[in-house]
Amino acid sequence: MTSLTPAAFAVALQAAREAAGAQDYPRGALYVIATPIGNLADITLRALHVLQLADAIACEDTRHTQAMLRAYGIERPGAQLIALHQHNEAQAALTVSARLGRGERIAYVSDAGTPGLSDPGARLVRAVREAGQRVLPLPGASSVTTLLSGAGLTGGDDAGPFVFAGFLPSKATERAHALRELAREPRAVILLEAPHRIESLACALAVLGDRAVTVGRELTKQFEQIVTLPARALTDWLSADTQRTRGEFALALHPLPRRDDPAAQADEGERVLRLLLGELPQLPLKSAARLASAISGAPRNALYAIGLHLRADGAQD
Repeated sequence: MTSLTPAAFAVALQAAREAAGAQDYPRGALYVIATPIGNLADITLRALHVLQLADAIACEDTRHTQAMLRAYGIERPGAQLIALHQHNEAQAALTVSARLGRGERIAYVSDAGTPGLSDPGARLVRAVREAGQRVLPLPGASSVTTLLSGAGLTGGDDAGPFVFAGFLPSKATERAHALRELAREPRAVILLEAPHRIESLACALAVLGDRAVTVGRELTKQFEQIVTLPARALTDWLSADTQRTRGEFALALHPLPRRDDPAAQADEGERVLRLLLGELPQLPLKSAARLASAISGAPRNALYAIGLHLRADGAQD
């Protein structure tokens, strides 16, 4: 989090009461609140108001949330904070639902960003809804939408939908399977990664070759970086500066070339063909060309001809 004093937010707290106070905030409701992903100034006025109004605040880490509240000048005794994280979410959700049943207003915040997006909160929301109780989401900061807005992938004539993949599995076998699936995904894909695993992810993504990746590091913070580069170059980019492996990461795999663009089809077809021939040297050339054609949309005969040249060049080497 950025370093700001409570005095800096005194005016914001007053503005929150004046701007958001007139709205109805029903009792017996869960308020799911997005909090800053790095820059404390990214809190909304409505979030500040509800954090003051709620009878209790459920949170992923009580110490982290207590520090955030104090930075805003909001004092909450420890008894008003409810620990609710990935290891106790099901049981803690029952506690929250019981308190909602008594007519309390309960807020929920994760450590950063929007709860339920690769953060705890989704099971809590489901449990509350299944109990017939109200859930009121307060939108705000999200690393997903922050990166998308800086990558230019989802607006305009050439952009399409995106897939949110979040954190990939930590186990090697499951991670490899997930990456194989992503390699075939034609839409933009959003990934999240922690600093201690970013180099491993970069190595794994290298198989995507020239597919563009936009990397967002330390989003909204003082040393924020947003760069776009080929997937194969990500490892070198990280190793060029030791600072680049620090902080939280959001990454966007750019969509595959449109299948109705002949030039893009040809480039993608050759890329896939080279991968197939390199990884599966025993694969018959006709099969490799057929698979590359099915994936890219490029003409199979043209890919077969390219394959003949590639194998001839390999034989000469």
